[in-house]
Amino acid sequence: MEFVPPGQTVNQTFYLQVVGHLRKRVVHVRFEIANTWFPHHNNAPSHTSIVLREFLAQNNITTLPHPPYSLDLAPCDFFLFPKLKTHLKGHHFGTVENVQAAATRALNNISSEDFLHCCEEWQQHWNRCIRSQGAYFEGDKL
Repeated sequence: MEFVPPGQTVNQTFYLQVVGHLRKRVVHVRFEIANTWFPHHNNAPSHTSIVLREFLAQNNITTLPHPPYSLDLAPCDFFLFPKLKTHLKGHHFGTVENVQAAATRALNNISSEDFLHCCEEWQQHWNRCIRSQGAYFEGDKL
């Protein structure tokens, strides 16, 4: 897990480092998918920068296209952040380190079944987006 250091913004340089670390981790820990994994980026500037796109191309990493106005396609938005919020809401942690430790515990407690369900839900979100031809929609309205 990588936390953004205090005072650091998630710009193209920082995000390139994160993706570089992630790529190395995938190669080291999940060698069997090292040539077939793909990240899902939304349209944040750090995700669409030329520097990042060049890095991805040089390393043969394919990303999924992300239509504009489709926030609910990103698993972080519909799955991960709500799960973290449930565990962290209403607590006072006192220090950044305590927040990081609590977030790490919450992430480590997410089960494999929850992640599988997230993948299924992600596929459903993509199918809705395809049916709407990339047009904006909310929740289960399609």
